[in-house]
Amino acid sequence: MHRLLNLFARPALTIALWTTLGFSILLPLQAQCPATPNIFQATLMEQNQPGTEISTGQLKQILASGSMSVFDVRFPLEYAISHIPGIVNIPPENNTSATSEVTQIRALYPDPHTQFVLTCNGPFCGKSKRVAAGLVAAGYDSFFRYQLGLPVWRALGNTVQTDLAGFAYIYNRDLTAVFVDARSPDAFLDKTVACAVNVQPGEATAANDDGRLPLWDKGARVVVFADDPQLAKTVASEIALKAYWSSSYFGGTFKDLENSRLLHLRGKRQCANAGE
Repeated sequence: MHRLLNLFARPALTIALWTTLGFSILLPLQAQCPATPNIFQATLMEQNQPGTEISTGQLKQILASGSMSVFDVRFPLEYAISHIPGIVNIPPENNTSATSEVTQIRALYPDPHTQFVLTCNGPFCGKSKRVAAGLVAAGYDSFFRYQLGLPVWRALGNTVQTDLAGFAYIYNRDLTAVFVDARSPDAFLDKTVACAVNVQPGEATAANDDGRLPLWDKGARVVVFADDPQLAKTVASEIALKAYWSSSYFGGTFKDLENSRLLHLRGKRQCANAGE
């Protein structure tokens, strides 16, 4: 006892002992507490909503692994203009009911315990929530929602895919859109889309600086096309990382664009970009 009193009479030693004791208690507790999630691991954390929310990081893992289906429950033209690559459109009949979507999903997956993901137009989009509520009423209990949706997916540096109907819609209606031909310079000079600019893989930074991309309008639609959709996706992904959050790539080929009756590629389109 006398030795213990003498020990605590030494201030420096007392502090050291209490510090050691404190760490011995706090460290195990700290190990049990998860680290604060970053923006890629975050969800809206909404209470009392149908389905389980997943983060952008989780969705990317699901798409990369192909572990489950992901359904975009927006209207067909919305989907065609831009959608997350690798997901399937389950379109609604109107903007108030979810009967059609639930019917389509039930036909695909009769087992109510099947896992899949719903997504739509971002945090304030009601479509995926309506479909989720309809699925719960039909007995489904194992599905997920990526409620952050397309806007957050894009804002976090991810590109999206544009289908032929979406390409035609943008080309015919949006004179501020920039079309990027990712093919070789020779192919580009031979024939291309009216007003298009040529950007090769690895040139996103240069194109951002030299006027091929609209430096002063990062919100402009930028649509990349090529003979190979994977090449177009590569360039579009690089452009997205230069903060062009509305970038996308055409999921078909240049030949598909040439053969389409939905647009006139070398017509009298008014060129809005500096690289006309």
